[in-house]
Amino acid sequence: MMFQNREDAGQQLAKRLERYRGTDTVVLALPRGGVVVGYKIAQALGLPLDIVVTRKIGHPANPEYAICAVDEKGTLLCDEAERELVNKDWLEKEVERQREEAERRVRAYRGKEEPVGIKGKTAIIADDGIATGLTMRLAVRAVQAQGPARVIVAVPVAPSEIVQKLKREVDELVVLLPPEEFAGAVGAHYKEFKQVEDETVIRLLQSKL
Repeated sequence: MMFQNREDAGQQLAKRLERYRGTDTVVLALPRGGVVVGYKIAQALGLPLDIVVTRKIGHPANPEYAICAVDEKGTLLCDEAERELVNKDWLEKEVERQREEAERRVRAYRGKEEPVGIKGKTAIIADDGIATGLTMRLAVRAVQAQGPARVIVAVPVAPSEIVQKLKREVDELVVLLPPEEFAGAVGAHYKEFKQVEDETVIRLLQSKL
C-alpha cells in the first residue's frame, strides 16, 4: 500500500477516526512530518491541534536508526541493549543536543500559544509513520503524564513488533497498513515524502482549522 503524500495519509486516518468528530478530543502531532498528518485529521474532524515533541537519538554509525528518544524536559527512553554498546560520553552529549533541539522546536512552533489542555480528554497522537517506535512511545508517556481520559495512536504505517508494544501501552491503536507489510522505512510507503520545514509546521499550527 502506497500513500500519495502525508496529506493523503492524514485524510485516510481521519476516516478511521470519524467517531471522534465533535467529541472532547485533541490531536497531538509529532513534528515535523506528523504535523501534516495531524493537521489533516484535526481539519477533517473539527478538532484542536497541538504538538508533542520528542527527538530521536540516532546510532553514531547509522543516524536514521534510533537507539533512544528524548523530550524537551530531558525524559529519556532507550533501547537498553543498544545503549550499552555506544560510547557513554557521546551519548550524553547527543542526548543534550537533541533535548535542546526539542526545546527549540516547542518554542518555535508554539510561539506564545499555551499548550492545549488534555486533562480528562481523549488524545489522538499522530505521526507520518513509526520505525523503531522510541519517539512515539516516549510521546505516549509524555501525554499520559498529563492525565487524559484516553490515548489513541494513529499512524499510516508501523512494524509488527512496535504495534504489539504500543497495543499494551495505549487505549487504541490505528494503523492503516497491515504491520507485516512494513517495508523497513516509513518513506518507502509514500510516493512523495519530502522534508517538512519549520515554516510549514508553524503555518499549520497557526492556521484556523
